[in-house]
Amino acid sequence: MTEPVSQREPLLRDTLLRVDGLRKVYESDTGSVEAIADIGFTMAVGELVCVVGPSGCGKTTLLKCIAGLLTPTSGRIELRGRPVTGPQPGMAVVFQEYGRSLFPWLTVRGNVVLPLRHKRMSRAERDSVVDDALEAVGLGHAGKSYPWQLSGGMQQRVALARALAYHPDVLIMDEPFAAVDAQTRADLQDLVRTLHVERGMSILFVTHDIDESVYLSERVVVLSTAPTRVQEILTVDLAPERDQITTRALARFTELRTHVYANIQRAKRGDAATPS
Repeated sequence: MTEPVSQREPLLRDTLLRVDGLRKVYESDTGSVEAIADIGFTMAVGELVCVVGPSGCGKTTLLKCIAGLLTPTSGRIELRGRPVTGPQPGMAVVFQEYGRSLFPWLTVRGNVVLPLRHKRMSRAERDSVVDDALEAVGLGHAGKSYPWQLSGGMQQRVALARALAYHPDVLIMDEPFAAVDAQTRADLQDLVRTLHVERGMSILFVTHDIDESVYLSERVVVLSTAPTRVQEILTVDLAPERDQITTRALARFTELRTHVYANIQRAKRGDAATPS
């Protein structure tokens, strides 16, 4: 059986995102809580990286630090070599609670165009970008609808279209499909794969779903329990073209998801990662 490949750095591509020695401690009246102890990894331009770990391990805290929404206690985060000290124009974030991120009084088109308002673009240019984003997520027909008229999966597509229209350097996704049904989740996973492969989008995807992390990514960052450290960084050596039936039936897919699962269980026990 071919062993999974552990890898610390992406190869032969420019580094887009760097996380180095990240630590986050929450202070309160009852004392301090160390949520993140020491996390470091890099992400290349055009790469899709998934972050997975035990429940409550601090995945969302990590994402918020990377997105500039939380200030780390120590460590450094860089986007294209520049320190991240707050929300960055080169980042777009899609959260799990898509309903709260959309404005119900705006149409689908109005929601997607919103982040483009401050950009120096002509009306025709904005219309073209919004048209492209809506078509890319399969909502070219729904521009005049309102979010409350759409299903949960379609609302999440609106949130994704808005991020796509912004043309970010990196798209950050925080368990974005956790609240939708299994069939919709599979469709949205394939949409993310299509955007990554066909448009070369750089995506950092946080999930609690082990199978999802393997199906989507080129590398999986496996986290330990809190206070969080990197348990392992695993290369996913599956073909770029993937589908829900063929890919998930591969013996290699099973090997990779079993390897990730085993290391998460070891993380829960406080053991070291499985050597590769």
